[in-house]
Amino acid sequence: PGHIGTRSRDDERRGQEREQLEHQPDDEDQCVVPPPAQREHRDEHRCDHHDPLGVRQTRRALREDGHRGGSLVGKTLDAVPALLSYPNVHHDPAAVRPTCNTADMSDATASRDKFKDQFEKKHGVTLGFMSFLAKAACLALKDSPAVNGQIDGPEGAQEIVYFDYVDLSVAVSAPNGLVVPVVRNADSLSFAGIEKAIADLGKRAREGTLTMADMKGGTFTISNGGVFGGLMSTPILNPPQSAVLGLHRIEDRPVVRGGQIVIRPMNYLALSDDHRLNDGREAVTALKTLQEAIAAPSRLLS
Repeated sequence: PGHIGTRSRDDERRGQEREQLEHQPDDEDQCVVPPPAQREHRDEHRCDHHDPLGVRQTRRALREDGHRGGSLVGKTLDAVPALLSYPNVHHDPAAVRPTCNTADMSDATASRDKFKDQFEKKHGVTLGFMSFLAKAACLALKDSPAVNGQIDGPEGAQEIVYFDYVDLSVAVSAPNGLVVPVVRNADSLSFAGIEKAIADLGKRAREGTLTMADMKGGTFTISNGGVFGGLMSTPILNPPQSAVLGLHRIEDRPVVRGGQIVIRPMNYLALSDDHRLNDGREAVTALKTLQEAIAAPSRLLS
């Protein structure tokens, strides 16, 4: 990268849609085998077999719409399913490296069990583990800002961008495939605010009412494969973000505490990061901070 800079929210969002469409190549060599949801979409809409995702056709239509003065903001997922559900069809030069650790969920589980009824009665939403993990992630990103950064811009004119806020992308399973809407200003939200935001995005994902604006501008991603029973994975980066956190099934396992073997609810944490921007120190430090915050959730209240 040639420059290091900061970016305001207006700078971050201004022209992103058009720039992304203009810089993505059209040649057939960049096409990849689509996941089942996209194959169903291809078959349903009879897409050209040389363009299995329907990407070039959709991108061309959006370019024409942009040139006519139209806006991508406000378009629903149904309008551009191929691009939104499987956006990273171009070659990604990121040097992805996974870092793993385990988190003792004992105190978080005890706190959740103690306050969940009172929490739901007061806020009208269930207290889940995602709010604990999201708050812990925001704390880790504050201590390791490079993990919340991005390498952005065209080849030859790239810059490193750091953010003084966390717009948290959260992977959500929808009927037509995985989508990754964004919880805005997650670092400034309370536990209730995070749970309400995630619940709202999940509901809208199932209803198919998410828009382009809901999907744009994330600075860091959390993907929770544990809801499907996954025990371990190495999550895939969500460009141009430089890191993604993978969460997994909480499972009782034997661990050593004070020289004794005890059973604790444990969770494998996996952080995939872009090694071009993050040295091992930043990634490991961020994951260690997150692990310690989950093990002692009182830190998240400060």
